[in-house]
Amino acid sequence: MPERVVAPRTIADALDQAAGRLAHVGVEPRREARALWGALGGGTADPGAVWLQRERPAPADLLQRFQHAVAQRAAGVPFAYVVGRTSFRTLDLKVDGRALIPRPETEGLVELVLQHVRATCDMQRATWGTAADIGTGCGCIALSLAVEGAFERVIAVERSPETLLLARENVALVKPRVPVEVRHGDLLAPLAGERCRVIVANPPYLTESEYQELDPAVREFEPRLALVSGAEGLEATRALLAGAQPLLEPRGLLALEIDERRADLVLRLARELGWPRAAVYDDLFGRPRYLLAGLEEDT
Repeated sequence: MPERVVAPRTIADALDQAAGRLAHVGVEPRREARALWGALGGGTADPGAVWLQRERPAPADLLQRFQHAVAQRAAGVPFAYVVGRTSFRTLDLKVDGRALIPRPETEGLVELVLQHVRATCDMQRATWGTAADIGTGCGCIALSLAVEGAFERVIAVERSPETLLLARENVALVKPRVPVEVRHGDLLAPLAGERCRVIVANPPYLTESEYQELDPAVREFEPRLALVSGAEGLEATRALLAGAQPLLEPRGLLALEIDERRADLVLRLARELGWPRAAVYDDLFGRPRYLLAGLEEDT
C-alpha cells in the first residue's frame, strides 16, 4: 500500500513536507520552503521569520497555495514566477513568464546611468529630460529611472504585446511620481521624433547555441524572444548603436547591458558606428557587462 500522507497541521508540518519535495531541485530545501511560505503569506519571504512562527496552525487557504507553489518549484519553475513577484532595487514588481526575471547585473546598469546623469546634468535644468528604456520587459529599468531619477518623463518600449501588458500592470502598481509611458514596437521605432537624455536597454544578446546551453530553469521558462539576438548575438545591440544617435540630446547617453564574452567586439562596433565616447564597465562580479556611449556636447 502507498504511504498515507498526513495533512499538515502546523506551519512546521507543511515546511517538513515541502522540504522533502524540494530535495532534488538544486536548492537548500528547508530554506526554500520557508522562503516560499513567507512570500505567499504576504511577508518578506525571510526564512528566519517564518521559522519563528513554525508552531502556529497552517491556515487552510495559505496551505493550499503553498502546496501548489511547492509542486511548481519541484518541477523547476523559477521562484519569482512561482510567487509572482520580484525585487529590483527599491521596487517590488509583478513578474511572470511574459518577461525575463530581472537580474542583479541589470540593477548595476541603472546605477551607472543614474551616476552618469547626475555627474553631467545641467544644474540650471529642473529635470533631466526624457529617458527611454528599450525592451522594457516587466518595466524594471523604466520604473527605477522614474522613481530614483529626476527625469521629466520615461518612455518604456516593448515589442511583445503580452509583455507590454505586464509592464503596464507594474506602472499601475508602482505609481511613479513622473509619467511612464509604455509604447508598443520594436527597438527604437517607437521613439521617432523624440529627443532623449538617456536611452537604456538590456537587449537580447545570446546566440542560438548559447541559448541551448542555458540552465533549464531559464531556457524552459523565460521568454526566448528576450534572450536570443541573431547568429552573433549582436543583432539588437548593433541596431541600437546604429540608430540611437539622432534620438539623443547633445551630451546624451546610450547605456546597454552586454554579454561579457563580446565586450571588446561591442566596444569596437560602437566606435565603428560613430560613438566617440564609448567605454565598457564591469559589473559587481568584475565582468565586462555594460557599454556606455555618449555624444559630444555639440553633436
